[in-house]
Amino acid sequence: MTRDLRTARTGAVLTFVLAGLMCGSMTVRIPALSDKLGLSEGSIGVTLLVWGLGALVTMQSMRGVMTRFGSRSILRVGAPLCAATLALLAFAPTFPLLLVAAGLFGMAFGAVDIAMNAQGSAVERAYGRPLMNGMHAGWCVGAISAGLLGTAAIAAGLSFTAHLALIALLALPLLVFISRTYLPDPAVATGGEARARHRMPPVVYLLGVIAFCAFMVEGTVADWNGLYLRNVLGAPEALAALGYPIFEAGMLLGRLTGDRVRARFGARGMIIASGLATAATFTVVITASTSLVALSAMFFVGIAVATVSPMAMSLAGGAVDNPGPAIAQTGAMGYAGLLLGPVIIGFLSDVATLGTALGIAVVLGVVIALVARFLPRGLSDSAPAETPEREFSMAA
Repeated sequence: MTRDLRTARTGAVLTFVLAGLMCGSMTVRIPALSDKLGLSEGSIGVTLLVWGLGALVTMQSMRGVMTRFGSRSILRVGAPLCAATLALLAFAPTFPLLLVAAGLFGMAFGAVDIAMNAQGSAVERAYGRPLMNGMHAGWCVGAISAGLLGTAAIAAGLSFTAHLALIALLALPLLVFISRTYLPDPAVATGGEARARHRMPPVVYLLGVIAFCAFMVEGTVADWNGLYLRNVLGAPEALAALGYPIFEAGMLLGRLTGDRVRARFGARGMIIASGLATAATFTVVITASTSLVALSAMFFVGIAVATVSPMAMSLAGGAVDNPGPAIAQTGAMGYAGLLLGPVIIGFLSDVATLGTALGIAVVLGVVIALVARFLPRGLSDSAPAETPEREFSMAA
């Protein structure tokens, strides 16, 4: 194992950490954003819709962009832009300008998310064994840190603006420094071979449906658990802010062990079990009579859904020679769940109740289990054959 390869793995994990920190910092302070601009739950839903649209627009274009430029080049530009647009979001003084900033932040994040998953797949191929769950564990570390820092910021009386601006100032130089560690992507084909690769195998789209459901569950918790705990169950804002880091702590535990569990039991059966467990544990959340019960159940929801989206990304990347375009396709379908989820939850909560609207997550867990039964039984449960390490020199 070369030093460059170990450094590339560390750099990929740290990119996931910082991405989780930036997005988590935004979501954990949604109640404060609502108070700052006097936004209703429907307006928060529109804001998250615009963020999701920005991400989805970028992701829909990423198949061709990934083929041409590769994950390393995209991350070197997109990751610092993600931090810069988070700062714009922090200083937005009105609802219209908030929507503009949310769209720009979403666009930058969409590029970063696809590229960091493709970079994770490149590292996974170089190691020759499953690593993607561990990469996504880095996201959980960042999100948990965001929740804990958010709770501390609330306790200290730090405003939404000051909090997010500080996070952006922390992330920007770190992302520039980490960009030196990324691996180059596999060689890009041209001509007829490139056109053949452009046609994705059907399993990529099936994995996209699974990712759609998993991301919608994750987004439901990230975007709405704070308001649910505060407005429905009556938890103080500081306690409500703990819902997201508790969920991410469960995700972290699930992802730290996920690669070993996958190697032993297989991806297909693991996704089916995860879907059923997600439905069961989220049922406890929406039927809980107290905030403490709901907070405890959030931890187990995190464990249940943790490995679904990383496995979908990993399996999509392993289905073709160049993982970038396949991961872009699966990711674009997955993030459509983040696009639709806030809108559906927001408007259903306006016409019914937020608790009723959150029941969608139970249905999504069942759908994950049902769709996973159609995955080919011979689907690879390990990373693609190891690429010679000499191909992954750290030359710029």
